[in-house]
Amino acid sequence: MNGAILVCGTHSDAGKSVVTTGICRWLHRQGVSVAPFKAQNMALNSVVAPDGSEIGRAQAVQATAAGIEPEAAMNPILIKPSGRRHSQVIVMGRPYADAGSRSYQQLKHELKPVVATALADLRARFDVVVCEGAGSPAEINLRHADLTNMGLAREAGLPVLVVGDIDRGGVFASLFGTLALLCAEDQAHVAGFLINKFRGDASILAPGLTQIEELTGRPTLGVLPHVADLWMDVEDSLALEAPRPEAPAGADTLDVAVLRLRWMSNFTDLDALSAEPGVRVRFTRSIADVERADLLVVPGTKATVEDLGLLRDAGLDRAIVARAAAGAPILGICGGYQLLGDHIVDDVESGRGSVEGLGVLPVVTTFERDKVLRRRSGRCAWLDAPAGGYEIRHGRVAVRDGTEQLLVADDGEPDGCRAGSVAGTSWHGALEHDDFRRALLRDVAARRGRRFLPGTTAFSAARAARLDVLGDLIGEHVDTRRLTGLIEGGVPAGLPTIQTEVRPCCAS
Repeated sequence: MNGAILVCGTHSDAGKSVVTTGICRWLHRQGVSVAPFKAQNMALNSVVAPDGSEIGRAQAVQATAAGIEPEAAMNPILIKPSGRRHSQVIVMGRPYADAGSRSYQQLKHELKPVVATALADLRARFDVVVCEGAGSPAEINLRHADLTNMGLAREAGLPVLVVGDIDRGGVFASLFGTLALLCAEDQAHVAGFLINKFRGDASILAPGLTQIEELTGRPTLGVLPHVADLWMDVEDSLALEAPRPEAPAGADTLDVAVLRLRWMSNFTDLDALSAEPGVRVRFTRSIADVERADLLVVPGTKATVEDLGLLRDAGLDRAIVARAAAGAPILGICGGYQLLGDHIVDDVESGRGSVEGLGVLPVVTTFERDKVLRRRSGRCAWLDAPAGGYEIRHGRVAVRDGTEQLLVADDGEPDGCRAGSVAGTSWHGALEHDDFRRALLRDVAARRGRRFLPGTTAFSAARAARLDVLGDLIGEHVDTRRLTGLIEGGVPAGLPTIQTEVRPCCAS
């Protein structure tokens, strides 16, 4: 098999990432050499790849589904909102520019060759590349400078599969309207539809599938059922609330409250806690939740100083300080660790200079323009457990002499610290390490007088099982003969055009 396909959606969170991941997993299990690709991703969840590049978390998980290591070419442009009106633009895994929405549109012309080169490189090295779009291909106000939807399809000659979420209602109108808003040249690349999150009797849906094909000349390649408790590493906060596992017999539930920061980043750090039996994870802005939780987690943020100000405005700063004084467990991760400290000196991210932190950890953070991007492995002496993770930060954290270190990397460099019941680390992904996570939860349970029984399934195995579920969805509910035909055959000839009075804005 050799070729490529682009998975688009009628709107954000329609299921593009799930479908792309599922196709990668299904092809990998068929023995196909496959890679994911997303030209432009706006997300605050990112990882550091083995090559030292920063890419979107979803593309890293898709690489895992494909049985390969993630790399910069899989997500050549990553946009990370870092305040109210600006974002950091990451190009091929490295900081490239800080831009507002208008100035980024002006950057797109010079970034277009970067996208083309990255995709061509992947196609030369893998049999199949499964591309994922962003938002909707029918965002006609942005079509003239599009890099990741129909602009990419036209440039690279890709067939397009459009995914619609029936659980939100109006799926047939969404599919038809998406196609109809495209110019004729763009419509020629849309080769089929896929419906996501269907509940109920499939026979009731069948007449609609027939009619949408009659109206558009495009088949629906499959209907994916709604699957309860189906999670994967998500790109934004649309999917934070999900069912959590119950506590095993003879154990208590550990309640984990995660501060829902305005510019919260890498909240996927908490996925491993959620997968632990008897651990209930809630994202919250409630003072009461901060006060009563067994563990409070202050997660990463792309706008540390601004989020610190918002915590103060909401009175959450006083609740956190009181919690620390009472000896209740707190864990800060990256930006969350920084704002728990005494001071932050930031002339880079916010430009606010010296800002007083919450003062519950004896650290001072100074922001520098160079970004630390690296994978780490080491050990936590306090918990007597191995640990690892990755660093994505501009902040350099200095710990007061005499403070207990939290982690020591294999190269001897310390990270993080602990003061009483409060701990902080710059390492994202540390909770995915089973021994470290379970030792931390046992300490929390002991401090709170809870009975905790850790799970026995490795988090990596739990993630692999979820990826297999996504592969099964494609294998069992999609016409894989037609799907492989599109991948190998490219854009079908002679697809009809939906004629409307709308004059879509198409690239020249």
